[in-house]
Amino acid sequence: MISDLPRDMEEEVLSKLPMTSLRRARFTCKRWNNTLSKDWSFTRKYNGEAAKRKESQVVMILEYKVYLMSLNLHNPSPSIEPIGKLDDAGVDIINVFHCQGLLLCVTKDGTRLIVWNPFTGQTRWIKPRDSYHRGDRYALGYEKKNNYPLKVLRFVDDYYRNLKRRVYKFEIFNLNSSSWKVVDFNPDWIIPYIYPGLSLKGNTYWFAENKVAPGKIGRVFLLCFNFTTESFGPRLRLPFRGRYGDTLTLSSVREEQLAVLFQECAPVYILKVWISSKVGPSAVSWNKVFLSVDMRPLIGFQFHCFAGSFFVDEKNNAVVVIDKTRGLPFTIRNMAYVLGENGYFKSVDLGDFAPMKCWPLVCSYVPSLVKF
Repeated sequence: MISDLPRDMEEEVLSKLPMTSLRRARFTCKRWNNTLSKDWSFTRKYNGEAAKRKESQVVMILEYKVYLMSLNLHNPSPSIEPIGKLDDAGVDIINVFHCQGLLLCVTKDGTRLIVWNPFTGQTRWIKPRDSYHRGDRYALGYEKKNNYPLKVLRFVDDYYRNLKRRVYKFEIFNLNSSSWKVVDFNPDWIIPYIYPGLSLKGNTYWFAENKVAPGKIGRVFLLCFNFTTESFGPRLRLPFRGRYGDTLTLSSVREEQLAVLFQECAPVYILKVWISSKVGPSAVSWNKVFLSVDMRPLIGFQFHCFAGSFFVDEKNNAVVVIDKTRGLPFTIRNMAYVLGENGYFKSVDLGDFAPMKCWPLVCSYVPSLVKF
């Protein structure tokens, strides 16, 4: 029997399985479930095997479902293939935030939160202090001391329920103590709903704008929420000057650096991507432009500010942007657009028609054994 094999041979066989198959396999053997598939040395070997296959694993939301996808951009024709559907949560998901191999998921109706480790299958529902709302923003991070406790930040913007007066409220849930606390803070900036946050090295980064008089547009900058100090840092410089209507999106590279996508609105449509050279709660610096592409002759439209999430492949000097096609209802499809040097462009149909209210999303993913 395979369960009688020596430990090193077991690791060699199991490390070559797709993650969804590995999760099913470990439940066929009690020893695998209790030790091998929960061992850090095996996790490192498993991630190394994926690197040898020259593929990247990402998480995507398509049609309210969460999928683990394999991206291989080394071939002349790029491939984006589903490894499997991640359905431990058992509900429809509208948004997801990644941190240290964990996913913070928002349900389709916007009223429930779940933290989920797709590699181990562990899930945990997070109950609110009062109730969640569609206009809330969330982030997942951890404190860099005291055994690195995981925390959830809830950013409540009462503008969507009280149009006469804008009130901000910040709440933090500590997964170790299972308790909420309210953070007293009165910012002189706003984080527009269209800008999703990104977790990196335990902290979360957002695009924000200065508060200005009604009818005027504030300057866009970067903000970091530090989960250790439970506070926002200073305004951080961006490598461009954005304006209302531009597409702005954040991503991460190797879980070490920030990447920012900027696409000017009509009539320009120039898309640019930068990667940071140094990033922290109080300072960020940027390398020169990683990629610059004129999108007018390629697709003829601007990536949507609600979508346009992207993944950076440094080895191939390529960027994969996830969005929808444009057109009449029931003809719109989820698409991946692969952009590279010297005008390289490929589009990959991700299958099936796209629901009008579910925007596709992609985020990098590295399997982890983090427990909560």
